[in-house]
Amino acid sequence: MSDAIALEPSWKVPLLPEFESAYMGALRAFLVAEKKAGKRVFPKGSEWFRALNLTPLDKVRVVILGQDPYHGEGQAHGLCFSVQPGVRPPPSLVNIYKEIESDLGIRPPAHGFLEHWAQQGVLLLNSVLTVEQGQPASHQGKGWERFTDAIVRLVNAQETPVVFMLWGNYAQRKAEFVDAQKHLVLKAAHPSPFSAHNGFLGCRHFSKANAFLESKGLAPIDWALPRQL
Repeated sequence: MSDAIALEPSWKVPLLPEFESAYMGALRAFLVAEKKAGKRVFPKGSEWFRALNLTPLDKVRVVILGQDPYHGEGQAHGLCFSVQPGVRPPPSLVNIYKEIESDLGIRPPAHGFLEHWAQQGVLLLNSVLTVEQGQPASHQGKGWERFTDAIVRLVNAQETPVVFMLWGNYAQRKAEFVDAQKHLVLKAAHPSPFSAHNGFLGCRHFSKANAFLESKGLAPIDWALPRQL
């Protein structure tokens, strides 16, 4: 699987054992079979590792963990919570924007395209990197979770301190091994409309992240997205 993967070198070298493992071989076979069966898989193959390609390992300053890609037409493009240009921001992202406005006074953009964050060192990582169209959680338990656990471990092992934003129980369980003595681990409810009022709105994670980065002599994140694409 590794030979055919276009992956940013800082990730590809340490992740080679994962690509060469039996579980990744089984995952690849599953994805090939899904496509042969005529099922549509999101995002497209060239964007499965978009989060890694936009945010090299040595540039990671913040990690935001999602669960699955969006399963609707034209939404997913490899970054958690982000949608492609021209797609209305989904409800969870609308709540993220509300919190950023409350926390930092930044007005929400009309789009949901988050590559500006990724290019600054915000690793927007889903736990599962693919999904079948219209079938949420359809690719869970096929191997992606083990692969993305390896990614989180690589970030945890970095010498430079990183901010982990863990929203909801799923993200918090996935990153429970992160060294909170070295890194800043921020926990809150998920920004979904079902849970955002239980502690996500008002969490001030964005200002806390920047204060921590600056306290370590690192550049803060510009959370203001371009108004127009």
